[in-house]
Amino acid sequence: MSLVFYLLQISHICLRIIDSGCSKHMTGNRALLTNFVENFLGTVHFGNNDFTVIAGHGGVVIGSMTIKKVYYVEGLGHNLFSVGQFCDKGLEVAFRKSACFVRTEDGVYLLTGDRSSNLYTIALNEVASNSSACLLAKASSSQSWLWHQRISHLNFVAINNLVKNNLVQGLPKMKFEKDHLCFTCEQRKIHRKHHKSKTAFASNKPLYLLHMDLCGPMRIESINEKRYMLVVVNDYSQYTWVFFLHSKDEAFEVIISFIKKTQVNLQLQVQRVRTDNGTEFKNKTFAKFFDEVVLLNNFLLQERHNKMVSWKEGIKP
Repeated sequence: MSLVFYLLQISHICLRIIDSGCSKHMTGNRALLTNFVENFLGTVHFGNNDFTVIAGHGGVVIGSMTIKKVYYVEGLGHNLFSVGQFCDKGLEVAFRKSACFVRTEDGVYLLTGDRSSNLYTIALNEVASNSSACLLAKASSSQSWLWHQRISHLNFVAINNLVKNNLVQGLPKMKFEKDHLCFTCEQRKIHRKHHKSKTAFASNKPLYLLHMDLCGPMRIESINEKRYMLVVVNDYSQYTWVFFLHSKDEAFEVIISFIKKTQVNLQLQVQRVRTDNGTEFKNKTFAKFFDEVVLLNNFLLQERHNKMVSWKEGIKP
């Protein structure tokens, strides 16, 4: 056991010392422990050959965390965190000139402490009063802007709320600060002139509206030597059908067969078909079929992708 007991003159029992010479987390304050288990666990020997009894163990609550397996040592005048016990749990303990940190292997900071009188201490009373927020180290400018960009340029108040409430896995437990304006955010806030509102209909039953698009030719053909892909999406449920074709010429027969079979199986009528302005859809053959079965085909401009189908194909609209 370290001689730290005889070198310290600390007036508040709420200070916990980060001690590399301590084999286990220890405290002499029984009131700090939760879920206390009273059990004789041996003795602790000091540097002057004195010893005292380990009367049990429990947990110490710090903000939103609980440090388990903290020994209760009768008569111990100080609280000690063991560096070795932290490391055995897969954590990292780092020391700097004026501070120390306990963090996970992923770099998530769990505890921070200060250096005073050549000792590194953590004030448990301050941690408890400020909840988990006081456990956060300040992120560097590069870290702050890196996570700002990673989370779709989310504002820093919202990012800090995510950290505080532990809502994002892998987000470092740090305090993120804005030290300058983001050029991308400024550009995003430059709005286009408003367009007049247009009335849009909503599908109220399956097959009311089908979105269709033909993708290809693919650079690499399938096992069956097919290079085209026909995607059909039901607007009502977003249920998707995918057909693989050798060429564009097969699209007509596949679509006609699909519509007829689907209408029979579901006992419903296709009302509208929405496609782009491609020649595989906009031709006399398709127009004749749509007239015969009383379908309305909505054509979109070639420059505007069908967003519903493009999302299914992995194409950014």
